[in-house]
Amino acid sequence: MKDMTNYLHRVTPDIIDTLKEGEIFVFGSNCHGYHGGGAALTAMRKFGAIYGQGDGLQGRSYGISTMEGVSAMKENIDRFIAFAKVHQELTFLVTRIGCGIAGYSVETVAPLFKGALKVENIHLPEDFWQVLLRVEE
Repeated sequence: MKDMTNYLHRVTPDIIDTLKEGEIFVFGSNCHGYHGGGAALTAMRKFGAIYGQGDGLQGRSYGISTMEGVSAMKENIDRFIAFAKVHQELTFLVTRIGCGIAGYSVETVAPLFKGALKVENIHLPEDFWQVLLRVEE
């Protein structure tokens, strides 16, 4: 596996209760924006996610729809990565999207973030990095 040292500063904390200035909580959603559980509920209660909005920037959070299949999730992740590239002033803390209520494995979801490898303002969970760096070898 590639050395993870270069990415350690970009590991999302396991638990996010507060955000620093410029940080955005990135969570898995559904296309209808029914933020009823998991990180989506946290996003709505703490970070301004809007009930009824499934994707995109919402307060201090960003929703990525994960419930409509892997190919749709990949499109949504690509749109998120493009957004993050344009908004370098923000730091995006990606949670383990797709790996909770949506039911996908880290091995399925993490490679969908390959485009984020060189995007310095995107932070990913440690297990996503482990899979991505193994895939990159």
